[in-house]
Amino acid sequence: MTLAFSSVDRSAAAGAVPRLLIAVLSVSNFVIGMGAFMIIGLLEPLSADLGVTAARAGAVLTTYAVAYAVLSPMLVSLTGGIGRRRVLAAGLALFGLGCAVPVIWPTEAALHLSRIFAAAGAGLFTPVAAAVAAGLSAPERRAKALAAVFFGMTMSQVLGLPLGSFIAYTYGWRMAFAVVLLVLLPCLWLIWTIVPRGLSFQPVTLRDLGRVMRNGRLMLAVTFTASFLTAGYVVQTFLAPLLSQNLGWGRDGITLALLVCGVGAVIGNVMGGALSDRVGAARTLTLLCLAQIVVLPGFSALPWAGGESTALSGALAMGLLGLWSIFGWSFMAAQQARLIGLAPDAAPVMLALNAAGIYVGAALGSAFGGLVLAGNGLGPLGVVAAGLMGLALLHLRVSVRLG
Repeated sequence: MTLAFSSVDRSAAAGAVPRLLIAVLSVSNFVIGMGAFMIIGLLEPLSADLGVTAARAGAVLTTYAVAYAVLSPMLVSLTGGIGRRRVLAAGLALFGLGCAVPVIWPTEAALHLSRIFAAAGAGLFTPVAAAVAAGLSAPERRAKALAAVFFGMTMSQVLGLPLGSFIAYTYGWRMAFAVVLLVLLPCLWLIWTIVPRGLSFQPVTLRDLGRVMRNGRLMLAVTFTASFLTAGYVVQTFLAPLLSQNLGWGRDGITLALLVCGVGAVIGNVMGGALSDRVGAARTLTLLCLAQIVVLPGFSALPWAGGESTALSGALAMGLLGLWSIFGWSFMAAQQARLIGLAPDAAPVMLALNAAGIYVGAALGSAFGGLVLAGNGLGPLGVVAAGLMGLALLHLRVSVRLG
């Protein structure tokens, strides 16, 4: 992706990005990350209140993921001629609408509709925020600026998910969405007042996307993102009921578990980049697949509902969650580095498709997990996820051989 600035903004682009702008973009990404994925932590109260099974409630995440994967590349391309400030504000406003709908209209149908609005908003905001940060940065500061903008998304896993879960278990799941909306409103005002006017954007066009999508070698590499994340989301989507029913954990236990996962996400982000620099992206991805194949079956070994849940089993579960999260979040830095290395000239297109692949994986994983849950209960989730990770490893090795 490249940014083209008016003459008024070139001097700003040549210098450091205003810290306040980076902070606002990062906090906005935090709100989006919290509002998008806190469904994982409030699945139990949500399904109980709506009178649906956990599998049906988990389908809400599938709706969000599919909508993001389909809408994000198209919306970013179609809005390329509109000022970046307006696109960012529109994306955040759409996401806010997605949070407001279930608060006002708490039905299963409305929740699915709200997730489509939210996905459209996030699919506009997050990639454009990255483009703005990159375009306003000098080349030697660009990576640092991008890392700062996406720090908010990482922190949403550390703080946003457990916070949303705590609010949902304490005050009801609708209140969790209301809190996200309240935090989003000042971010929307700050986006409108702080993002510079006159920023223009050269989008990834549908023609560019089509050119890469016709290249089988590159698409095999890109779709590994979906393969890897499909396996992870089999467990992640239903993590709250799994911990609740198998270990007897309630609000506090699930909140702490999500906090542990969030800390693992931060460690994983750092580890993935460092490991990729040291041993190469392809080797790093292979190691992560193997690690997850070892870790994921542990979720099927947790105590059954009604069984004895001891302090030792709780500590082992927390350790399992930490390792799983570290290995899972180490993935993205290595995969992005590999994709850019395979096609440096088409890097923007590859990364746009990679973003879509994230949500394709989330959709497929939550759908597979729902089928397993509906047919066989919670027990097989970890084993099924490990099997799918084995297929992801095969996918990777074929891609590496051809690449």
